[in-house]
Amino acid sequence: MSIEAPYFPIIYVRGYAATDGEIEDTVATPYMGFNLGATKSRQDHEGTINRFIFESPLLRLMKDEGYTDTYRDGDYVKGEAPARSVWIFRYYEQTSNDLGDGKRRQMVEFATDLRRFILSVRDKVCGADNEARDRFRVYLVAHSMGGLVSRCYLQNICIHGSGDAKLDGQLELPGASLVDKVFTYGTPHNGIDIRGFNVPDLGLTRAFEADTFNRGDMAEYLAFDGKPARVDSLGGHFPPERFFCCLGTNYNDYTAFFGLARKGTGPMSDGLVMISNAAVDRAPRAFIHRSHSGAYGLVNSEEGYQNLRRFLFGQFRVEAQLAVDGITLPPAIEKAVGGHAGRHRVNAAYYIETEAAVRGARYFLHQRRFDQGSALMKNYNELVHEHDPLYLFTGYLHGGAKMPGSRDRALAFQLRVAVQVPAYEIDNAFWFDEHYPGDYIFDDTLTFEVRLGQSPVSISYGLASQHAPRRAPRRIPNDDLAIATDGTMRFEIPLGFDPASANPPAPGFSGRLLFTASPWNMS
Repeated sequence: MSIEAPYFPIIYVRGYAATDGEIEDTVATPYMGFNLGATKSRQDHEGTINRFIFESPLLRLMKDEGYTDTYRDGDYVKGEAPARSVWIFRYYEQTSNDLGDGKRRQMVEFATDLRRFILSVRDKVCGADNEARDRFRVYLVAHSMGGLVSRCYLQNICIHGSGDAKLDGQLELPGASLVDKVFTYGTPHNGIDIRGFNVPDLGLTRAFEADTFNRGDMAEYLAFDGKPARVDSLGGHFPPERFFCCLGTNYNDYTAFFGLARKGTGPMSDGLVMISNAAVDRAPRAFIHRSHSGAYGLVNSEEGYQNLRRFLFGQFRVEAQLAVDGITLPPAIEKAVGGHAGRHRVNAAYYIETEAAVRGARYFLHQRRFDQGSALMKNYNELVHEHDPLYLFTGYLHGGAKMPGSRDRALAFQLRVAVQVPAYEIDNAFWFDEHYPGDYIFDDTLTFEVRLGQSPVSISYGLASQHAPRRAPRRIPNDDLAIATDGTMRFEIPLGFDPASANPPAPGFSGRLLFTASPWNMS
């Protein structure tokens, strides 16, 4: 069977089932949620309600990328299976009273079963073809706890073995995972916190197994040395750039556990997992306004699917960071402190909003907004005195995802960056003189176009404040591109006022967008 990157088999690993009833409901469904879509209402510019139907990740992969499911005659396919195939890792079956022995299992057992499953997929896809077996890889696509099962496999089983000599003998240890990429939706990579407290360790055999998300237990099954403060690192056992994290920011629409979880997490979460806990260290990520699960959940969303498809099959990767070069205060504040800000405690919370979209789409690939409770917040002192760039998002451009009928061959997207200041403080007292709530000191949209048919790749951009909206007339000169031997390009685009200006706007913002752009899935 032909194995050709990037079209490897996809293995879906579902999330947490708390009670025996939820486990039985889970194993009673063939696709364990990966076939569930959503139909939601949206309004157009005239206020007319329109349906927006998302068919499900499973069906869209079949339509868009030619994948197929792997059930035949009441079970998994017995004979040869195609490389472009979707497999459901049914790890809860062993715990089911109906299909298993009803005994609760620990994370390491789930991860060991994942190894068995990956090897069985290799046998069905490759058979005895040694060349195909050498090229064989899989994609792991996981929701919630499924991402921790995947990490336990990569960071523990593939490094230390399973204890089953026959099973371990089928792969070289350490590190032979047969995994090419991992994509997680709403995984608590640094555990689950409720009202600021990590869920307690109650013993792995206790009801609900909530201690699976306790950082002490996570450090053990993820095979960390000791008990680090954070457990969101891959420990050097898998490349973080090939591990994408999709984070939800809509806590209001999460209704599981009778709505108690969202009350415990509140804003800056998906209703169950805090944003600060939902990504792997140094891994690419995107934020979307969806909840942890349900009809408005991450898996059942166009936004989540588009990030998945582009990460797996796209041709170009773009990472954006923001460097802050200058922040000016309102003139009345400067006058109030007499030009001696160092003698006074001047502060403010700056909310940095970012939105990324592709041309012709009805969705955002990435969205962090103040009014959605998900904007990146930094205070005045952090922005003025700390000089490390702020990570914004990572996106992937996919020629196959272009809108039908588009005559422009460029891969294009837009990135909006805005800085809002809700309130200023002087010496711990709010300042209201000449202040309007929700002031933006900066708000602009970049249109970005990539043309791959040239060497080096042609990159152009335009700012809405300087050029016509949705236009990218300014090509980045080759001399301004720092190009590495692997084709990775780095460049920057100035934003806001010129930091050398003698009369900058006040209040105002000056900075640079730092881009890293590179070929993706291209040899």
